[in-house]
Amino acid sequence: MTTLSPTAHSSDRTLLGVALMLGFCLTAPLLDVSAKLASTTVPTGQITAARFVLQCVLMAPFIWVMGVSMRVDRGLWVALAVRSLLLLVATFCFIAAIGVMPLADALAIVFVAPFIVLLVGKYYFKEDVGRRRVGAALVGFVGVLFVIQPSFAAFGAVAFIPLGTAFAFAFYILMTRGLSRRIHPVALQLHTGLIASLVCVPILVVAQGTGSALFDPVWPDATSLIWLLGVGIFATVSHMMMTYALSFAPSATLAPLQYFELPMATLFGYLVFSDFPNALSLLGIAIIIGAGLYMIHRERVAARPTTLAK
Repeated sequence: MTTLSPTAHSSDRTLLGVALMLGFCLTAPLLDVSAKLASTTVPTGQITAARFVLQCVLMAPFIWVMGVSMRVDRGLWVALAVRSLLLLVATFCFIAAIGVMPLADALAIVFVAPFIVLLVGKYYFKEDVGRRRVGAALVGFVGVLFVIQPSFAAFGAVAFIPLGTAFAFAFYILMTRGLSRRIHPVALQLHTGLIASLVCVPILVVAQGTGSALFDPVWPDATSLIWLLGVGIFATVSHMMMTYALSFAPSATLAPLQYFELPMATLFGYLVFSDFPNALSLLGIAIIIGAGLYMIHRERVAARPTTLAK
Protein backbone atom coordinates (compact mmCIF):
# COMPACT_ATOMS: atom_id res chain seq x y z
CA MET A 1 0.00 0.00 0.00
CA THR A 2 1.24 3.48 -0.85
CA THR A 3 0.16 7.07 -1.20
CA LEU A 4 1.23 8.90 -4.29
CA SER A 5 2.94 12.26 -4.52
CA PRO A 6 1.40 14.93 -6.74
CA THR A 7 4.35 15.39 -9.09
CA ALA A 8 3.94 14.71 -12.82
CA HIS A 9 6.00 15.30 -15.98
CA SER A 10 5.10 16.01 -19.60
CA SER A 11 7.25 13.08 -20.74
CA ASP A 12 5.39 10.56 -18.63
CA ARG A 13 5.12 7.11 -20.12
CA THR A 14 1.64 6.69 -18.73
CA LEU A 15 0.84 3.18 -19.91
CA LEU A 16 4.08 1.82 -18.47
CA GLY A 17 3.40 3.60 -15.20
CA VAL A 18 -0.11 2.15 -15.01
CA ALA A 19 1.22 -1.35 -15.75
CA LEU A 20 3.86 -1.01 -13.04
CA MET A 21 1.31 0.25 -10.50
CA LEU A 22 -0.98 -2.69 -11.27
CA GLY A 23 2.06 -4.93 -10.89
CA PHE A 24 2.62 -3.43 -7.46
CA CYS A 25 -0.98 -4.13 -6.47
CA LEU A 26 -0.58 -7.75 -7.59
CA THR A 27 2.78 -8.46 -5.94
CA ALA A 28 2.45 -6.51 -2.67
CA PRO A 29 -0.27 -8.90 -1.36
CA LEU A 30 2.08 -11.80 -2.14
CA LEU A 31 4.54 -10.20 0.29
CA ASP A 32 1.77 -10.24 2.89
CA VAL A 33 0.87 -13.87 2.11
CA SER A 34 4.52 -14.93 2.45
CA ALA A 35 4.86 -13.08 5.76
CA LYS A 36 1.66 -14.60 7.14
CA LEU A 37 2.79 -18.11 6.16
CA ALA A 38 6.21 -17.54 7.72
CA SER A 39 4.70 -16.18 10.94
CA THR A 40 3.46 -19.63 11.96
CA THR A 41 7.03 -20.69 12.82
CA VAL A 42 9.23 -17.58 12.59
CA PRO A 43 9.14 -14.57 14.99
CA THR A 44 7.86 -11.26 13.67
CA GLY A 45 11.21 -9.53 14.23
CA GLN A 46 13.05 -12.16 12.20
CA ILE A 47 10.58 -11.88 9.30
CA THR A 48 10.99 -8.09 9.37
CA ALA A 49 14.78 -8.41 9.35
CA ALA A 50 14.66 -10.90 6.47
CA ARG A 51 12.57 -8.45 4.45
CA PHE A 52 15.23 -5.72 4.69
CA VAL A 53 18.36 -7.88 4.55
CA LEU A 54 17.12 -9.61 1.39
CA GLN A 55 16.21 -6.23 -0.08
CA CYS A 56 19.87 -5.21 0.32
CA VAL A 57 21.09 -8.44 -1.27
CA LEU A 58 18.70 -8.11 -4.21
CA MET A 59 19.31 -4.42 -4.82
CA ALA A 60 23.12 -4.50 -4.65
CA PRO A 61 23.61 -6.06 -8.14
CA PHE A 62 21.33 -3.41 -9.68
CA ILE A 63 23.48 -0.69 -8.13
CA TRP A 64 26.57 -2.23 -9.75
CA VAL A 65 25.02 -3.00 -13.17
CA MET A 66 23.28 0.36 -13.48
CA GLY A 67 26.25 2.30 -12.15
CA VAL A 68 24.04 4.15 -9.69
CA SER A 69 25.86 6.40 -7.26
CA MET A 70 25.34 5.59 -3.58
CA ARG A 71 26.42 9.06 -2.55
CA VAL A 72 23.97 10.95 -0.35
CA ASP A 73 24.30 14.62 0.55
CA ARG A 74 25.22 15.05 4.20
CA GLY A 75 22.07 17.04 4.88
CA LEU A 76 19.84 14.16 3.74
CA TRP A 77 21.14 11.43 6.06
CA VAL A 78 18.86 12.28 8.99
CA ALA A 79 15.78 12.32 6.78
CA LEU A 80 16.89 9.07 5.14
CA ALA A 81 17.36 7.40 8.53
CA VAL A 82 13.98 8.60 9.81
CA ARG A 83 12.31 7.36 6.62
CA SER A 84 13.93 3.95 7.01
CA LEU A 85 12.89 3.65 10.66
CA LEU A 86 9.32 4.60 9.81
CA LEU A 87 9.16 1.85 7.17
CA LEU A 88 10.70 -0.56 9.67
CA VAL A 89 8.00 0.21 12.25
CA ALA A 90 5.25 0.01 9.62
CA THR A 91 6.51 -3.36 8.41
CA PHE A 92 6.90 -4.82 11.91
CA CYS A 93 3.40 -3.76 12.98
CA PHE A 94 1.78 -5.12 9.83
CA ILE A 95 3.54 -8.49 10.01
CA ALA A 96 2.56 -8.77 13.69
CA ALA A 97 -1.07 -8.03 12.76
CA ILE A 98 -1.44 -10.41 9.82
CA GLY A 99 -0.02 -13.21 11.92
CA VAL A 100 -3.45 -13.42 13.56
CA MET A 101 -5.77 -11.26 11.40
CA PRO A 102 -7.12 -11.79 7.87
CA LEU A 103 -5.04 -9.98 5.25
CA ALA A 104 -7.95 -7.92 3.94
CA ASP A 105 -8.96 -6.65 7.39
CA ALA A 106 -5.41 -5.62 8.32
CA LEU A 107 -4.77 -3.96 4.96
CA ALA A 108 -8.09 -2.12 5.05
CA ILE A 109 -7.12 -0.57 8.39
CA VAL A 110 -3.72 0.40 6.96
CA PHE A 111 -5.50 2.20 4.12
CA VAL A 112 -6.28 4.99 6.57
CA ALA A 113 -2.73 6.22 5.75
CA PRO A 114 -3.76 8.37 2.73
CA PHE A 115 -6.27 10.17 4.92
CA ILE A 116 -3.60 10.78 7.56
CA VAL A 117 -1.28 12.21 4.90
CA LEU A 118 -4.03 14.58 3.76
CA LEU A 119 -4.88 15.76 7.27
CA VAL A 120 -1.22 16.23 8.22
CA GLY A 121 -0.72 18.17 5.00
CA LYS A 122 -3.60 20.49 5.85
CA TYR A 123 -3.08 21.09 9.55
CA TYR A 124 0.72 20.80 9.84
CA PHE A 125 2.10 21.78 6.45
CA LYS A 126 -0.76 24.25 5.84
CA GLU A 127 -1.52 22.79 2.42
CA ASP A 128 -4.66 23.98 0.64
CA VAL A 129 -7.14 21.17 1.37
CA GLY A 130 -10.86 21.82 1.00
CA ARG A 131 -13.65 20.79 3.34
CA ARG A 132 -14.83 18.04 1.00
CA ARG A 133 -11.51 16.25 1.10
CA VAL A 134 -11.34 16.60 4.88
CA GLY A 135 -14.87 15.20 5.04
CA ALA A 136 -13.83 12.27 2.83
CA ALA A 137 -10.89 11.59 5.17
CA LEU A 138 -13.23 11.52 8.18
CA VAL A 139 -15.59 9.16 6.37
CA GLY A 140 -12.59 6.95 5.62
CA PHE A 141 -11.83 6.80 9.35
CA VAL A 142 -15.42 5.69 9.95
CA GLY A 143 -14.87 2.89 7.44
CA VAL A 144 -11.79 1.82 9.39
CA LEU A 145 -13.88 1.65 12.57
CA PHE A 146 -16.30 -0.67 10.78
CA VAL A 147 -13.39 -2.99 10.01
CA ILE A 148 -11.87 -2.74 13.49
CA GLN A 149 -15.10 -3.55 15.33
CA PRO A 150 -15.45 -7.22 14.29
CA SER A 151 -11.67 -7.63 14.23
CA PHE A 152 -11.45 -6.40 17.83
CA ALA A 153 -14.21 -8.80 18.87
CA ALA A 154 -12.34 -11.71 17.27
CA PHE A 155 -8.69 -10.84 17.95
CA GLY A 156 -8.66 -8.28 20.75
CA ALA A 157 -6.27 -5.31 20.95
CA VAL A 158 -4.17 -6.69 18.07
CA ALA A 159 -6.83 -5.20 15.76
CA PHE A 160 -5.36 -1.78 16.52
CA ILE A 161 -1.81 -2.74 15.49
CA PRO A 162 -2.43 -1.95 11.78
CA LEU A 163 -3.15 1.62 12.86
CA GLY A 164 0.52 1.78 13.89
CA THR A 165 1.39 0.73 10.36
CA ALA A 166 -0.94 3.37 8.94
CA PHE A 167 0.56 6.24 10.95
CA ALA A 168 4.17 5.12 10.37
CA PHE A 169 3.55 4.60 6.66
CA ALA A 170 1.81 7.96 6.31
CA PHE A 171 4.85 9.81 7.68
CA TYR A 172 7.11 7.52 5.61
CA ILE A 173 5.28 8.78 2.52
CA LEU A 174 5.69 12.39 3.62
CA MET A 175 9.43 11.82 4.03
CA THR A 176 9.60 10.07 0.65
CA ARG A 177 8.11 13.10 -1.08
CA GLY A 178 11.16 15.11 -0.15
CA LEU A 179 13.76 12.42 -0.91
CA SER A 180 12.46 10.71 -4.05
CA ARG A 181 13.58 13.54 -6.34
CA ARG A 182 17.01 13.91 -4.73
CA ILE A 183 18.14 10.26 -4.48
CA HIS A 184 17.98 7.67 -7.27
CA PRO A 185 15.11 5.18 -6.61
CA VAL A 186 17.46 2.17 -6.63
CA ALA A 187 19.92 3.85 -4.25
CA LEU A 188 17.02 4.95 -2.04
CA GLN A 189 15.80 1.36 -1.78
CA LEU A 190 19.24 0.02 -0.93
CA HIS A 191 19.95 2.70 1.67
CA THR A 192 16.57 2.02 3.26
CA GLY A 193 17.33 -1.69 3.47
CA LEU A 194 20.79 -1.09 4.89
CA ILE A 195 19.65 1.28 7.63
CA ALA A 196 16.72 -0.93 8.63
CA SER A 197 18.99 -4.02 8.65
CA LEU A 198 21.49 -2.26 10.90
CA VAL A 199 18.66 -1.81 13.39
CA CYS A 200 17.00 -5.23 13.01
CA VAL A 201 19.97 -7.56 13.07
CA PRO A 202 21.53 -6.35 16.36
CA ILE A 203 18.12 -6.63 18.04
CA LEU A 204 17.87 -10.27 16.95
CA VAL A 205 21.40 -10.96 18.18
CA VAL A 206 20.64 -9.48 21.61
CA ALA A 207 17.26 -11.31 21.78
CA GLN A 208 18.73 -14.71 20.93
CA GLY A 209 17.92 -17.19 23.68
CA THR A 210 15.58 -14.83 25.55
CA GLY A 211 12.47 -16.74 24.56
CA SER A 212 10.83 -13.59 23.18
CA ALA A 213 7.98 -14.59 20.88
CA LEU A 214 8.61 -11.48 18.78
CA PHE A 215 12.41 -11.31 18.55
CA ASP A 216 14.14 -14.53 19.60
CA PRO A 217 15.34 -15.89 16.22
CA VAL A 218 14.86 -19.50 15.13
CA TRP A 219 16.54 -21.58 12.46
CA PRO A 220 13.84 -21.82 9.76
CA ASP A 221 13.01 -25.14 8.13
CA ALA A 222 13.01 -25.45 4.33
CA THR A 223 9.40 -24.37 3.97
CA SER A 224 9.75 -21.34 6.25
CA LEU A 225 12.91 -20.37 4.40
CA ILE A 226 10.92 -20.28 1.15
CA TRP A 227 8.38 -17.96 2.76
CA LEU A 228 11.15 -15.69 4.08
CA LEU A 229 12.66 -15.52 0.60
CA GLY A 230 9.22 -14.64 -0.72
CA VAL A 231 8.96 -11.78 1.77
CA GLY A 232 12.25 -10.28 0.58
CA ILE A 233 11.66 -10.86 -3.13
CA PHE A 234 8.07 -9.60 -3.27
CA ALA A 235 8.89 -6.60 -1.05
CA THR A 236 11.77 -5.56 -3.30
CA VAL A 237 9.96 -6.16 -6.58
CA SER A 238 6.69 -4.50 -5.54
CA HIS A 239 8.29 -1.37 -4.09
CA MET A 240 10.58 -0.94 -7.08
CA MET A 241 7.59 -1.16 -9.42
CA MET A 242 5.74 1.41 -7.34
CA THR A 243 8.75 3.73 -7.26
CA TYR A 244 9.28 3.58 -11.01
CA ALA A 245 5.55 3.89 -11.70
CA LEU A 246 5.64 7.30 -10.03
CA SER A 247 8.39 8.42 -12.40
CA PHE A 248 6.55 7.24 -15.53
CA ALA A 249 2.95 8.40 -14.98
CA PRO A 250 1.07 11.25 -13.30
CA SER A 251 0.14 10.56 -9.70
CA ALA A 252 -3.45 11.59 -10.47
CA THR A 253 -3.62 8.67 -12.91
CA LEU A 254 -1.98 6.17 -10.57
CA ALA A 255 -3.63 7.09 -7.27
CA PRO A 256 -6.99 5.33 -7.86
CA LEU A 257 -5.17 2.15 -8.85
CA GLN A 258 -3.69 1.69 -5.38
CA TYR A 259 -7.12 0.54 -4.14
CA PHE A 260 -6.84 -2.47 -6.44
CA GLU A 261 -4.53 -3.89 -3.77
CA LEU A 262 -7.46 -4.41 -1.37
CA PRO A 263 -9.53 -6.81 -3.52
CA MET A 264 -6.32 -8.65 -4.46
CA ALA A 265 -5.47 -9.10 -0.77
CA THR A 266 -9.02 -10.32 -0.16
CA LEU A 267 -8.68 -12.84 -3.00
CA PHE A 268 -5.29 -14.15 -1.87
CA GLY A 269 -6.48 -14.31 1.73
CA TYR A 270 -9.44 -16.42 0.68
CA LEU A 271 -7.48 -18.71 -1.66
CA VAL A 272 -4.57 -19.35 0.70
CA PHE A 273 -6.06 -19.03 4.19
CA SER A 274 -9.83 -19.35 3.57
CA ASP A 275 -10.18 -15.91 5.21
CA PHE A 276 -12.98 -13.69 4.00
CA PRO A 277 -14.17 -10.43 5.59
CA ASN A 278 -17.55 -10.56 7.28
CA ALA A 279 -20.39 -8.25 6.27
CA LEU A 280 -19.40 -5.40 8.59
CA SER A 281 -15.76 -5.54 7.46
CA LEU A 282 -16.84 -5.58 3.81
CA LEU A 283 -18.97 -2.50 4.44
CA GLY A 284 -15.99 -0.79 6.04
CA ILE A 285 -13.73 -1.74 3.12
CA ALA A 286 -16.31 -0.33 0.68
CA ILE A 287 -16.49 2.93 2.68
CA ILE A 288 -12.68 3.22 2.73
CA ILE A 289 -12.39 2.67 -1.02
CA GLY A 290 -15.27 5.04 -1.76
CA ALA A 291 -13.89 7.79 0.48
CA GLY A 292 -10.40 7.36 -0.96
CA LEU A 293 -11.58 7.54 -4.56
CA TYR A 294 -13.70 10.60 -3.78
CA MET A 295 -10.74 12.28 -2.10
CA ILE A 296 -8.61 11.59 -5.20
CA HIS A 297 -11.39 13.02 -7.40
CA ARG A 298 -11.49 16.20 -5.33
CA GLU A 299 -7.69 16.50 -5.55
CA ARG A 300 -7.99 16.35 -9.34
CA VAL A 301 -10.71 19.01 -9.32
CA ALA A 302 -8.63 21.23 -7.05
CA ALA A 303 -5.63 20.84 -9.35
CA ARG A 304 -7.51 22.14 -12.39
CA PRO A 305 -7.34 25.80 -13.44
CA THR A 306 -10.01 27.86 -11.70
CA THR A 307 -11.89 28.47 -14.93
CA LEU A 308 -12.24 24.72 -15.48
CA ALA A 309 -13.12 23.87 -11.91
CA LYS A 310 -16.24 26.03 -11.80
